[in-house]
Amino acid sequence: MVKKHIPNFLTCCNLICGCVGLVLTFEGKAPYAVYLVWLAMLFDFLDGFTARILKAFSPMGKELDSLADLVTFGVLPSVILFKMISAASPHAYLPFLAFIIAVFSALRLAKFNIDDRQQTVFIGLPTPANALFLSSLVFVDDLYPQWLTAPVLVVITVLFSLLLVAPIELFSLKFKSFNWKGNEVRFLFLGTGLVLVLLCWQLALPLIIIAYLLISVVVKAFSSS
Repeated sequence: MVKKHIPNFLTCCNLICGCVGLVLTFEGKAPYAVYLVWLAMLFDFLDGFTARILKAFSPMGKELDSLADLVTFGVLPSVILFKMISAASPHAYLPFLAFIIAVFSALRLAKFNIDDRQQTVFIGLPTPANALFLSSLVFVDDLYPQWLTAPVLVVITVLFSLLLVAPIELFSLKFKSFNWKGNEVRFLFLGTGLVLVLLCWQLALPLIIIAYLLISVVVKAFSSS
């Protein structure tokens, strides 16, 4: 039946976004690559959503989703950071450090596929959230180029690589219903994100990911106490 192929088609759209984004980044059009990361995140949401609605889950779809995510949310952010570090540093080999993002993204995705604990929560920063943070640095660099020096970019690269596989429990944004009860943290995060967008506009994206990490840590701390 045609409907069972719809989720895989959407996953392939995610992959195409990543491939085209790589080309645009190498052509010096990184902002357009960032927009493709956003579009890919939409496809990444829709493939899982349609799979649930159509009851079209399959082992192939799960593996295809991870492969597409590795390109779009692992390799593409690595290349974006590679270009940014190259522009900020005279050292010929330092930019290659950016590719540890791709390595740790692969580890994160492999770990996710075999970890039964990650049905309702995430253990470590999800690759789409990581890609959103790293790719949005393009806009930060356009507005405040003095902030993102080579050392700062290197620290960000290492830190966010480690966050991908860190044993930190982060809440999932999957709504089982839209009732307030049981979704308090999700609504708090969405409200925080909206305020940040209204106040900071292009600078909001990295701040939203930082807010996601902080809210998750605080909620986990209070729930454990």
